[in-house]
Formats: sequence, C-alpha cells, structure tokens
Amino acid sequence: MVTLKQLAKELNVSISTVSKALNNSEEIGEETVRRVKELAELYNYKPNKVALSLKQNKTKTIGVIIPDILNHFLAKVLFGIEREASKYGYNIITCISNESLDKEKESMHFLANGSVDGFILSLAEETQMKNEVEHFKKIMAQGLPIVMFDRVAHDVMCDKVIVDDFEAIYNATKNLQAKKRKHIAFISSIDSLSVGKLRERGYNKAILEQQTAKPLVLKIKKKDDNQKKIYSFLKKNPEIDAVVAADSASGVIAINAAIKLGLKVPKDISVIGFSSKADSNLTFPRLTTIRQHAKEIGANAAQLLINRLQNKSLEEDVKTIIVKTSIVKSKSTV
Repeated sequence: MVTLKQLAKELNVSISTVSKALNNSEEIGEETVRRVKELAELYNYKPNKVALSLKQNKTKTIGVIIPDILNHFLAKVLFGIEREASKYGYNIITCISNESLDKEKESMHFLANGSVDGFILSLAEETQMKNEVEHFKKIMAQGLPIVMFDRVAHDVMCDKVIVDDFEAIYNATKNLQAKKRKHIAFISSIDSLSVGKLRERGYNKAILEQQTAKPLVLKIKKKDDNQKKIYSFLKKNPEIDAVVAADSASGVIAINAAIKLGLKVPKDISVIGFSSKADSNLTFPRLTTIRQHAKEIGANAAQLLINRLQNKSLEEDVKTIIVKTSIVKSKSTV
C-alpha cells in the first residue's frame, strides 16, 4: 500500500502538505491540491483508518446492537441509522444479541475496546426480563455515549428514542369503540418486553373508560403455538367483535383465524395491529396498521449520538425523543 510519505517524496513536498491537500485545507494552493489528488488516485491511495483513529482519538464508527435481525421493524431502524450516520461520515458495525443478555454484554465489551465511538442499541429480551443495566453504566463510564431505542432501560441516564406505545394502543382501541365495537380483545406475544407492557396498559385504560366492557386479553408465551392460541381464544370468546394486536404476527394470525372460524373481516370482527406496510400485505383483507416509522427512529437515534460525539465538551441533559405513531387504515377495519 502506498503511504503519505511515498506520495510526498514523489511530489517533492512535505508529508504535512500531502495530508492537508487530501483534506482540502485552505492553506494549500489549488494546483498543489490537484497534483496530490491526481497522484493519490493513480496509486489508489487509501488513508490508514486505524492510524487516523489513534491520532484523532476517534474511529468515526458507531456500534449498533439489535436483538433480532429477522425482525422487519428492527431491520428498518438499522437502515435509518446507517443512512443518517453516513451523512456525517460515520460507519456502523452491527452486532446481533439474539435476545441474549450475555451476547449483548459480549458485543459491547468487544466493540468498546477501541472499535467504536459510541453505541445505538435496543435491549435484548433477557436484559429486560432480568432488569440488568450495569453493563450499560460501565460502558458510559468509559466515556462512550449510548443511545437506546424502542426497548429502553429507564434506569440508565442516556439519550433515548421511543414511540408512544401507550398512546398508540389507547387511540387504536378508542378508534374501534367509536365504530361501535363493544367486545374488543387485546392479543400480545411481547408481554415480557417494556413496549408490550405499555401497549397493554393503553388498551386497559381505553376499556376501563368505556365502563360497559370488560378486558379480553390473550398473552402468548414463546413456547406457545401462536396460531392455535389465537384460534382457540377467538373460538372460546365468540362475542369478540374487534382485536387490537400488540405485535405484527398476532395481527396477521388474528385475521387468518377469524376467517377460519367463518367470520367476515371487518363486518363481524375488525383487526388493528402494530405492523409495517410489508407485513400488512400478508393478509387478505389487508391489515389496518399502527405504523412506527422505523426509519425515522433510526435517523433520530443516529442524530442524537453524533451530536453527543461532536459536542463532548458540552454537558447537555439527556434527551428522549418520542416518535408519534400513526394508524394506516386498510380493509380489516370498518
């Protein structure tokens, strides 16, 4: 690999001049900048990023840890992070915790060893269930900022990006009540997560306000067969005329189970679920969705972290950005 020293020798200028020319310094004349860049391109010169990071004490790299790469929502958040980070010249290194606390800790320990300037992450399910946060605090004590999104640890004082989970399900339930639905059920396969609990609370508040209705809640565990559970639940409760799903899979399965039971959607039963546009297309009729705006969440998370990195000398208060969800009406509701 050609080095700055070799370029400088061939051009008969100092190493400092070559470096400044490649970085478009105003101290260097246009003709010199042109000659340096032409020679650098001829030799396919690439700056040594490891050397640069040691010199500047920054890597221009962000560590991203997500719990599940197959989750469509998380994949879109990752897209939003990468797109926003690249605007500011940052690269990302992505690790998958696979919902494991130990893998989450290992990933952070590995990347914190000089590979990244900070972290953007969503907590693993096991981390939330055990409410373990010390590893985050230790990383931040090393001077590495953290931004959490979606699944967050409220005991950790860091920037966060969340959606209005409580309000989203509350509004969706109220929407169904306004359409004269009297027996609205809530189905969730994410009860162990903070977002799942918030969504259930939003549902319960809307039901309690109605006074004439009682809560109809199905919580699905990991070991359960989602399809059998939802089918049996709807069969045992024939009075159900609407379903609010806390997660994408439950909404899709609820529509299919209702049709299997001979019900007409949305005439006999309406269904709304947290979901992406891609997942809503998996059902017929198409699922009415609560859209989370994943790319916006990712972009906000990247902006918060980069702001921290670029203003390390400033003692700014931690921020929580709440991204508003929206109901995208389709054929599964009246």
